[in-house]
Amino acid sequence: MVHLAAQAGVRYSIENPHAYIDSNIAGFLHVIEGCRRTQVEHLVYASTSSVYGANTKMPSSVDQSVDHPLTLYAATKRANELMAHSYSNLYRLPTTGLRFFTVYGPWGRPDMALFLFTKNILEDKPIDVFNFGRHKRDFTYVDDIVRGVVAALDNVAKPDPAWDSKDPDLSTSLSPFRIYNIGNEHPVELSEYISLLEKNLGKTATRNLLPMQLGDVSDSWASVAALARDVGYKPSTPVSEGVAKFVEWYLAYYKVNAN
Repeated sequence: MVHLAAQAGVRYSIENPHAYIDSNIAGFLHVIEGCRRTQVEHLVYASTSSVYGANTKMPSSVDQSVDHPLTLYAATKRANELMAHSYSNLYRLPTTGLRFFTVYGPWGRPDMALFLFTKNILEDKPIDVFNFGRHKRDFTYVDDIVRGVVAALDNVAKPDPAWDSKDPDLSTSLSPFRIYNIGNEHPVELSEYISLLEKNLGKTATRNLLPMQLGDVSDSWASVAALARDVGYKPSTPVSEGVAKFVEWYLAYYKVNAN
């Protein structure tokens, strides 16, 4: 079972917190309880880089504590990880959580920055650039994410015989439970990301530079060493290539002439 559905988004969780409890807590319970009752062989589910919250040590590693979320969205996804561990312990249900780092690409969410930027640039409207464009994100192309999800699904979580309760590994367990980061490992500054978009659209954006938004983190950067070790994961799409692919898809899908 691959479970990727959720109420996503950091900013909307501030406006409508109840939607996140309904979808990400109650909804996840329905999924994992269904997996238990039907004896699913392996549950792989989406977590998020947002769980790292107030941590500033980079790159973010699955060995780090994630007890200081900055938004309710992050808290609900961390709760999913804890719920998964409890089911792995109680019912020996193998579970693997994947902490996604800023996924982008074709068929993405229209509320994400890349879609909003592209639409506004094409319509000669200004774009809102938070933190004055200085924060960095580990932008991960959707094809790399898909390859990682499939590889993780085929590598069924197992108990870690070396797990030590006196010095616990935060990403494994004596239960069949795993947590991994899935990212690109090459953070890019937002201003550079926008410049790549401008280059591929052949148009210059009017940038409305704003301070950082409530709940945002300054930077994200994934260590994918654990996922590389266990399933051979290796991201292969640099941001320059990924943005170009996205623009090509966007123009064709929305039948837009960029010139």
